[in-house]
Amino acid sequence: MISRTVCVTGGAGFIGSHVAEAFLANGHRVLIVDDLSSGRKENVPPGAEFHELDIRSKEAASLVRDAGVEVLVHHAAQMDVRCSVADPVHDASVNVVGTLNLLEAGRSGSLKQVIFASTGGAMYGEQETFPADEEHPARPLSPYGVAKLAVERYLYFYHEEYGIAATALRYANVYGPRQNPHGEAGVVAIFLDRLLAGRETLINGDGLQTRDYVYVADVVAANLAALGRPGFGIYNVGTARETSVVELYGLLAAAVGVTRPPGHGPAKQGEQRRSVITSALLGRELGVRVGTALEDGLKKTAAWFTARATK
Repeated sequence: MISRTVCVTGGAGFIGSHVAEAFLANGHRVLIVDDLSSGRKENVPPGAEFHELDIRSKEAASLVRDAGVEVLVHHAAQMDVRCSVADPVHDASVNVVGTLNLLEAGRSGSLKQVIFASTGGAMYGEQETFPADEEHPARPLSPYGVAKLAVERYLYFYHEEYGIAATALRYANVYGPRQNPHGEAGVVAIFLDRLLAGRETLINGDGLQTRDYVYVADVVAANLAALGRPGFGIYNVGTARETSVVELYGLLAAAVGVTRPPGHGPAKQGEQRRSVITSALLGRELGVRVGTALEDGLKKTAAWFTARATK
């Protein structure tokens, strides 16, 4: 295996820290760029070179340009869909301009490949087919989704113009250990946090809205498989299984031994009703089987949150 210098942005966050760990375990030099706005220093894996920087900064650009970064694994983002609706300028500043800051630096340095954490959950809008594949029309209904689509288009440009290989991984709703239970993102983490604390768990609306929940280890496998992939490619990373919020609550409650029913609050205006994506192309071209059963992944996640709550 060829050892590469890999920069994982957002590497102190939930998904990024797992990805950084995996690249380290595979013998690569790993630099982490994270401003700790949502990431946690304790998530940084031993052996990684940590840099507390905003991806929009000159310092982050200098690092990517001058530190020999060959692969940019880009997870740093403003990731709250509702925040993107409330402040689309800020969302674009981080998710579009911040990305361009690094790409411009990289093309002046040693950058050969970008692996980009895109979105399957917010990319397709109200779906016409279930599960959606990569050929489904991209019709994002939030500035967050629009920004992710814009970055995919920029990556195509950088590939065509500068020869930088790029792989966009369109994640479904990722869950697992280290997920942040605070804020709007991460319903699995939010529910577990409330269940373990004995607090009421509220479901927006009737709870019959569905999502595709993918375990973080499967996302890590997709990132590892993308390393060294030539050209430009877009791949969904999902399970092709729809799960309602009510069903999800039931599985999580059972995993932590809670029997009380959830509460129900008002529905969120404009919330997507159904979202589910297929990873068939990822399997055919990169050999990745997204295979963690939801029940198994939720049990592992619940065990981690339970251990954390008892510390």
